[in-house]
Amino acid sequence: MAQRELKEAFVSNLNGTSLEEVALGSFLSPVCVVNRGLFLILYYQAKGNLPLPHPLFSHLLLDFCALIVPLVLSCTVLSSVLHQVAVSLTFFSACVFCYICCGCPKNTVSAFLQSHVEFNQVPFVTLFRVFVNVKTAISILAVDFSVFPRRYAKTETYGTGVMDFGVGAFIFANALVCPEARRRNISGSKMSHVTKQLLSVWPLVALGMGRLVSVKMTSYHEHVTEYGVHWNFFFTLAIVRVMASVLLVVLPTSLLWIFALLISGFYQFTLETSGLKAFIIHNTDREKDFLHANKEGLFSIFGYVAIYLSGVQIGLYVMQPRANVRVWLRTLVSLLLGSFALYAALHTCQTLVEPVSRRLANFPFYLWSVAQSLFFLSCLGLVDIILLFSKRASGCHFVPSSWNLYKKHYDGDKKSGEIGRLCLIQAVSRNQLLFFLLANVMTGLTNSVVDTINCSTFFSLCILLLYMFINCFVIYVLHFYGITVKFW
Repeated sequence: MAQRELKEAFVSNLNGTSLEEVALGSFLSPVCVVNRGLFLILYYQAKGNLPLPHPLFSHLLLDFCALIVPLVLSCTVLSSVLHQVAVSLTFFSACVFCYICCGCPKNTVSAFLQSHVEFNQVPFVTLFRVFVNVKTAISILAVDFSVFPRRYAKTETYGTGVMDFGVGAFIFANALVCPEARRRNISGSKMSHVTKQLLSVWPLVALGMGRLVSVKMTSYHEHVTEYGVHWNFFFTLAIVRVMASVLLVVLPTSLLWIFALLISGFYQFTLETSGLKAFIIHNTDREKDFLHANKEGLFSIFGYVAIYLSGVQIGLYVMQPRANVRVWLRTLVSLLLGSFALYAALHTCQTLVEPVSRRLANFPFYLWSVAQSLFFLSCLGLVDIILLFSKRASGCHFVPSSWNLYKKHYDGDKKSGEIGRLCLIQAVSRNQLLFFLLANVMTGLTNSVVDTINCSTFFSLCILLLYMFINCFVIYVLHFYGITVKFW
């Protein structure tokens, strides 16, 4: 077989992993965030000041080692001992947290629960979007190496791979901060708003066309059953954004979750009662017309629109200003309970209807994507609360990408801005689309010069870490100098 056919076969006919392993993998990111924050607090307690010495490089190195390296290792050489890794990191975090907070007065917790937090930001939403982007960047290259477990890759038809969740989470993450979720007023008529949204997706269409042309011209390997012959994820993002904008103009925002269920449920009903499912899965006549060539990409849009509407609903709920820490904790518990309820519905649906299918973007896939996203979001929110309590107990107010206690006369804004300028999370958040595009370009370049399938474990890890470091370094330097790259 030619090299292209070998690489296509390497990512084909896979069945995924368990729901529990995907959830456990998501749990690692919050643990990494809290470890990085606790390290900065310990340094502040020891030295009485932040940033670290040689801040430009030391903060980048700290963030890369604390936030990126564990994620790369957990989906490669440490994937077989993922439970032990999660338990070890959690135990370490708990020990450091207890050390920092051991001298707190007895009434500290009750006073903390009544404390007000900054209401102009919701850091765990930023963390969610950044880590979805980072994990996507890692996976799109790692999947071409043998060190990446095949069970984590995208499934062929049915199953729950880590990369399958990444697709749904990417849609959900974009919906969380869309203008409608942030309650931005629509200027002008509804028609002009839809037209504006239609024009705003041109960068995604351009990127989709660029990827299509480059793949066809270079004979780059592609898994056709993911989206089709001519379709790709950039086109899906663009179409979902436009379709959702149209629906959000006419639908009541308080009932978006109902309409999301109706859209995904009706799509599932159509799959079950017509020949659509057989057409998508079994029809191999790709040359007949555009619909046959790109059936997966076109029909899966219904499932992704439902995920997007649910993301907007959650964004509206999370972005509401709240009085104090206690209320935020109740919010996080509500998100977690919502996740458990959706997981229960998913179990029932997989038993009575059919398993999860990213290829179809069926109703179980919708339930799983939203349930797992809520679990991930609530874990990151809990990390925010833990770091906020640690900052209060230690007197350190300068851990970036986390909440601060609300103060009317706070003179630490300049210091917080300086620390924020050195934060890799904020760097990725500033230029998320550029980071995603850079990762795609670097993935293509790496595959063109490296025989990824036959690389040794050590060499594969070196390439993956170097690839992620280059991506992070470029985006970090842009953030340090205050450069935001926008395509519109």
